[in-house]
Amino acid sequence: MTVTNESGVPCDEPALARLAGHLFGELRLHPDCELGITLVDLDRMTTLHEDWMHEPGPTDVLSFPIDELRPAPEHVEPVPGILGDIVLCPAFVPPQAAVAGRSIDDELQFLTTHGTLHLIGFDHQSPEEYEAMFSLQDALLDGWSRA
Repeated sequence: MTVTNESGVPCDEPALARLAGHLFGELRLHPDCELGITLVDLDRMTTLHEDWMHEPGPTDVLSFPIDELRPAPEHVEPVPGILGDIVLCPAFVPPQAAVAGRSIDDELQFLTTHGTLHLIGFDHQSPEEYEAMFSLQDALLDGWSRA
């Protein structure tokens, strides 16, 4: 796993790496799965958002799955593979972090969890998908805060 900060904004990159390790364990992903987390500036995120999502302007997080890995069922050993990449934009998140009552680093951890769930197939297009994804996300973050 690699965490690269190209954003110019100081962030707690080691915490993001530890969080990803925690998520791998909780989600029954092999600990040797490859994951890249890159923090970028507003210009780079705008380009990625427009090129890949065909939506204007920057966003907070983008996920790019590679091997379409899924959590291993109980009693089945997880397999290694390339999970994919999560791109975060620290300069974009201060307003939403303030609304949520979180620090910038806490918001980036929230977004890393969200991005990881997208990498393993979760989405929030329907109300049922939204409930499933956000309930799991809340449980994972609660476990992380207690760890």
